[in-house]
Amino acid sequence: MEKKKNDLNLIFFGIIDNNPTLVQLLGMCSTMAVSTSLENGIGMGLATTAVLAGSNVVISLLRKLIPQRIRIAAYVVIIAGFVTIIDLLMQGYLPQLTKELGIFIPLIVVNCIILARAEAFASKNNVWRSFLDGIGMGLGFTLALSAMAVVREVLGSGALYGYELFGDSFEPVAILRLPPGGFITLGLLIAGVQKLKSRGKEDA
Repeated sequence: MEKKKNDLNLIFFGIIDNNPTLVQLLGMCSTMAVSTSLENGIGMGLATTAVLAGSNVVISLLRKLIPQRIRIAAYVVIIAGFVTIIDLLMQGYLPQLTKELGIFIPLIVVNCIILARAEAFASKNNVWRSFLDGIGMGLGFTLALSAMAVVREVLGSGALYGYELFGDSFEPVAILRLPPGGFITLGLLIAGVQKLKSRGKEDA
């Protein structure tokens, strides 16, 4: 029972307390670019989650065999292998989503969230904990992208997941579809998360 609790805590740590986007402010480039629609946000988030979980497992398995001097290069090669696998699978089964996300799928290789977890966690922990860390961080990234996408798509386009929500009288907030709107949305979400965290500390 205690082990299951610790495992859940490790996952929730990446989703809430140490969210890579809303707390650590990592992966900002792809966050701003793909969070204009919920479909793109979920697709990018889940692709990154798969790469995180897979690369964390392999890096944890090889952590004692990789020489310290070349560890970063080795991590990048491992991450690139998983990105290639995910990219090819998406091209085969989700061609439209792959087209929408464009260059940002291959750029997962240089997403600082993945390299940061490889260096800070997977290289120092066992396979199971590294896998859970990857899942938690990936889900945290996915939820952050999805939350931003809901705000930007609903208010910026009057739609959600491609479905129109309002009538012709609705006037979209065009700025939310642009990079400045992404920063505004991100700032509001970060403020909300910090408010909830501080309230939680006060209640504790």
